[in-house]
Amino acid sequence: MTEKKPGLFRRALRVLGNVFSAIRNIFSFLIFAVFILAIGGMFGDNLQPIPEQGALYLAPQGFLVDQKTYTDPFNQILFQDDQQSSETLVRDVIEALDTARYDERITHLLLDTGYLAGGSLSKLEEIGSALKRFSAEKTIIAVGDNFTQSQYFLAAHADEIMLNPLGGVMITGFGAYRSYFKEALDKMKITVNIFRAGQYKSAVEPLMGNSMSPQVREETRLLLDDLWQFYGTEVEGLRLLDAGAINDYANNFHLTLVANGGDSAALAKEAGLVDVVATRTEINDYLNDTIPGSEGEFDSIDMDSYLANTRLSDNQYSDKESQIAIVVASGTIMDGQQPEGSIGGDTLAGIFSELREDENVKAVVLRIDSGGGSAFASEIIRDSINATRNKGIPVVVSMSGVAASGGYWIAAETDRVLAMSTTITGSIGVWGVIPTIGQSLAKLGVYSDGVGTTDISAMMQIDRPLSTQTKAIFQAGVDNIYTRFIDLVAKGRDSTPDEVHEIAQGRVWTGNQALANGLIDELGDLKDAIEVAAELADLDDYQINYRRKQMSPVEALLTEINSNVTASLHRLGLGSKFKTGIPHSIQRYAKKIFGPLIMIDNLNDPRGLYLYCDDCPL
Repeated sequence: MTEKKPGLFRRALRVLGNVFSAIRNIFSFLIFAVFILAIGGMFGDNLQPIPEQGALYLAPQGFLVDQKTYTDPFNQILFQDDQQSSETLVRDVIEALDTARYDERITHLLLDTGYLAGGSLSKLEEIGSALKRFSAEKTIIAVGDNFTQSQYFLAAHADEIMLNPLGGVMITGFGAYRSYFKEALDKMKITVNIFRAGQYKSAVEPLMGNSMSPQVREETRLLLDDLWQFYGTEVEGLRLLDAGAINDYANNFHLTLVANGGDSAALAKEAGLVDVVATRTEINDYLNDTIPGSEGEFDSIDMDSYLANTRLSDNQYSDKESQIAIVVASGTIMDGQQPEGSIGGDTLAGIFSELREDENVKAVVLRIDSGGGSAFASEIIRDSINATRNKGIPVVVSMSGVAASGGYWIAAETDRVLAMSTTITGSIGVWGVIPTIGQSLAKLGVYSDGVGTTDISAMMQIDRPLSTQTKAIFQAGVDNIYTRFIDLVAKGRDSTPDEVHEIAQGRVWTGNQALANGLIDELGDLKDAIEVAAELADLDDYQINYRRKQMSPVEALLTEINSNVTASLHRLGLGSKFKTGIPHSIQRYAKKIFGPLIMIDNLNDPRGLYLYCDDCPL
């Protein structure tokens, strides 16, 4: 008897079941493999030893940051999300350099900037200071296939710069360009209601017109000129070039490149920007001959391994009764609790509340890298900072790349404010924005109608035009916050409201300009800020203690497992195979173009009032 074959539908279900079974088995295997790797990492020796004689290999990854962006540790383990791996902590770089310069085992610094995506000029300046300290003791060799403007700034601190024959040095200068949406919004019949205090408050300009206003163009030009002057002067001094050489290199690049037959590496050497043009093999041979090693090859240790080794015996991490707490405020200021990479009003205020109750904490250094955000959240943070100061704990601010608008609001009344010369700060101004889409809906035949008990009962209906009363309410709120801003700055900076208003109105300043205008107390980096805090607290012996939002036990465990999994994958050469998602460079440019629109959607102030400088992180 012939066996009856299953029908098409049943066969399809069987195939589908087999597929799901296979997926389940693969997923189970991956989970098992992940935990095996993690356990192996936790109990195995992952630490690269420090050579008896060799180089510290410094290769910053991705963007320079003061605080890494939070990513879910479970997703990191399963999918090896590379968000955090695309970021390098500035303090780690500086700590490695400052430790290695007195470490007799480290003879050279091998600086590889090829993995560096960028960072604010102030962060580059701060690392540059650490490179100068290292260079005073030992030799720095910089290598690169190509150098971008940011990469070259660090490389310029080297005693010797080596470039690939097919590479070049691309220095373009600084620019501030934005997309403007007014005409597009008009075509879509979307009305954007803008409320602001400060004629230089530029965060909402892309929604108001199709080009940069004269006031903002003026201040931006002054800001960029100051930053560009610093970049050029610094590089020219490091490379012993004539004054103006860097500006000439950028402006005449098209002419000199043609004159050199398109050979950008030869041009860079001719301009004095690099010392040696050589292939990777030639560079490696040179390093083998120059840096101590064994069996004909130079020895080296990467930054992460070096820090892991040195921190094990570093007494600054031992428990001491006197502590200086360092709190990092990095990202947009938002209301409520927020993950790292953003500043939650309740989150940061809660950290300061904990510090007030810690008897070992004698001073606090607040490291700010923020263009601001929610006015309400900024005030919650400022109030908690002042409560800490009122308990006799001095609070010193160290400004990083940007400390503007809400970032300046939380800094203004602290005991001492330090910034780098290239920090962007100020932006003392306020704005609010409410888009309405009534006209847009009307084009589709959708209309709004109804009744209310008061004249303002429909004030938050975005499908209706804003009433005169609603506009008056929002503008009054903006004006009130601006007055408060002026007053607290005047109080904190020992000035008058009229004097502050002259330098406020949303204007942004470099650290140099801010010092001249009395907005900061002195120029200096994080190290300087710690020394000031120790002085104010009358401390000679103290522990540096970084304070952050506490992770749950599960998050802490998963984070530890992930670090070991990542290390294991990289040892197996599999790390890059697990990267997913849109490249961060594309994400960054998309954010740059559509930032003003994203901003409206993301910010969450309960009253819709913002101390935010959208274009400050240039």
